[in-house]
Amino acid sequence: MSEDSRSQIAKSEPPQGTEEISRRILTIRGQRVMLDADLAELYGVTTKSLNQAVKRNLGRFPQDFSFRLTAEEKEELVTNCDRFNRLKHSTAYPLAFTEHGAIMAASVLNSKRAVETSVYVVRAFVRMREVLVENRGLSARLNALERKYEAKFRVVFDAIRALMEPPKPPRRRIGF
Repeated sequence: MSEDSRSQIAKSEPPQGTEEISRRILTIRGQRVMLDADLAELYGVTTKSLNQAVKRNLGRFPQDFSFRLTAEEKEELVTNCDRFNRLKHSTAYPLAFTEHGAIMAASVLNSKRAVETSVYVVRAFVRMREVLVENRGLSARLNALERKYEAKFRVVFDAIRALMEPPKPPRRRIGF
């Protein structure tokens, strides 16, 4: 790759910025993943062609690179995220791609846009990892302060810990 094309990739922005890509990263089965429809949109292909490329290259996608959602996971996704309403009546179960699977998908698609956008996808995954590490560091410092000033500031520490927890989606009651 020439120096000019490297600098072009570094300067160009994907169809959506890294921040928008980060919003599409979900946590499923304890892993940070992107769904096939989101990845296909970013890479400028249809979901069908992405899934066909994956199917033709199954050896490149072990379980730690991609996996198919179960019926329960799909239902939870549709229930909790409005942007997945299109999956509500679909009989297909989406594929979820980990960071490595998203990069592998770009390589099997072999399109210029997929290769360029994959750089931003990796950056989004890396940024999420950094945020998690920062929270762990903050949590360790909070633990040290709590041990030192436990009796005086118990309420404050409890409030900070509650703010650090990711929000839990409200459960909708069905029926009366």
